[in-house]
Amino acid sequence: MISRPDEPPDADSPSAEAPSKTRRKHAMHALQDLGEALVALDPKRLKDLDLPERLVDAIIQARGITAHEGRRRQIQYIGKLMRTIDPAPLQAALAAWAKGPREENARFAAIERWRDRLLVDPAALNEFVGAYPQADRRHLESLIHDANLERARGGPPHRYRELFRQLKAAVAIEQ
Repeated sequence: MISRPDEPPDADSPSAEAPSKTRRKHAMHALQDLGEALVALDPKRLKDLDLPERLVDAIIQARGITAHEGRRRQIQYIGKLMRTIDPAPLQAALAAWAKGPREENARFAAIERWRDRLLVDPAALNEFVGAYPQADRRHLESLIHDANLERARGGPPHRYRELFRQLKAAVAIEQ
């Protein structure tokens, strides 16, 4: 029986069940790319992923291969081994690790902006305590005063750093 393009394929036809060769190749290349990312991963983080021993051995071996063709074949082998595991948790972990430093840097930059504002604007303390009510207002006032004195004297920035640590702790408690 010949099916027309506007009709759905029969359940008995092979094209309804198996993905095309192109789709299979795309899936294999995606697994190889994921394997390439695992090879580049820090060894400590690789241990956190709880991968099968054969896959970990193949990844460690790939790190030592410098010849282009040998490395390419090893990455293909890693892709083959990865067909037996679910790649979704690995992709999620890699994505989380990739975005983690950006978020952390942005949070630190925001805390630094608060610190700088607190040192020049007396009204900023009210805003900070309003945004983070668990912050110890009296301790922050003391640190701001001491940090300004440190800067005026040109001394080492001990209170300046302590102010940052206190702001960081107050922001961390809120989140």
